[in-house]
Amino acid sequence: MTEASAKTGVRLVTIEDEFAGQRVDNFLMRELKGVPRTLIYRIIRKGEVRVNRSRVQPSHKLCAGDLIRIPPVRAAVPGAPPSESRAKRVLEHVLFEDDRLLVINKPSGMASHGGSGINHGVIELMRAARPDLHYLELVHRLDRDTSGCMILAKRRSALRALHEQLRESQVEKHYLALVRGHWDYGTRKVEFPLATHTRQGGERHVTVDESGKYALSFFRSVETSKAASLVEVKIGTGRTHQIRVHASALDHPIAGDPKYGDKEWNKELAKLGLKRMFLHATALSFIHPKSGESVLVNAPLPEDLSSAMDKIMSAGG
Repeated sequence: MTEASAKTGVRLVTIEDEFAGQRVDNFLMRELKGVPRTLIYRIIRKGEVRVNRSRVQPSHKLCAGDLIRIPPVRAAVPGAPPSESRAKRVLEHVLFEDDRLLVINKPSGMASHGGSGINHGVIELMRAARPDLHYLELVHRLDRDTSGCMILAKRRSALRALHEQLRESQVEKHYLALVRGHWDYGTRKVEFPLATHTRQGGERHVTVDESGKYALSFFRSVETSKAASLVEVKIGTGRTHQIRVHASALDHPIAGDPKYGDKEWNKELAKLGLKRMFLHATALSFIHPKSGESVLVNAPLPEDLSSAMDKIMSAGG
């Protein structure tokens, strides 16, 4: 339910059951379509957004019945829609689809959604490619440079069900990452707490911090050499940049990571053919919201990463 002030343009929205558990920033991105992500973080930081009359952080989880104050903001001027050919190309990456869900093998370099100078992400392209779908929303996101499995919901009920599974850690996410150096840990459980800092302009940077939120990752060695190691990572929580920060904290930064990686090593890797961050969401499993059956979707390691890995491993001896 929404109430609006004619004088100020402020909206007061009562949170319905279906949005319970959603983060404030994600809720605002849905409500304020066309508004840059950086502006959304700015109005939260300034206290212009209030939940039950109190200031909140972007990560604050909403509850049914909460009253959220949304200030008037100017949406970005809509850009040109994606070309038909570009929109159709995204369909080549669909791994699974039925009447409730769609799973895509997101290419590296493609954002999950538009914003911050990006006109079209996966969700905009898929909506353009599939105008027959009256409802289509991201269930979760992947970093722009990360490739692999990502779920989209074709019904609101499916979105709610998958969000509940994500909150209860019932969705299993497996990644493949190439990290610096010889991996000596075998299988390693990592529980370093993480704190997310929003810099001016909306950029997020994450650090290991005892005052941060609990984060759980399981690293397992797949293949190793002196120079680098391929590890499989299963995450038990979905914190921002979790795998990247945990790997860096173990002194095994992910190859090609521009934010938390080894910049000098990354330059050497570029000469060997690695053109992007080596992090790939290779598999995920979940309970189907309609049938109740377990669903497993796999996305093999892309050719560009596989080829670069062979050269990097060989160079390291």
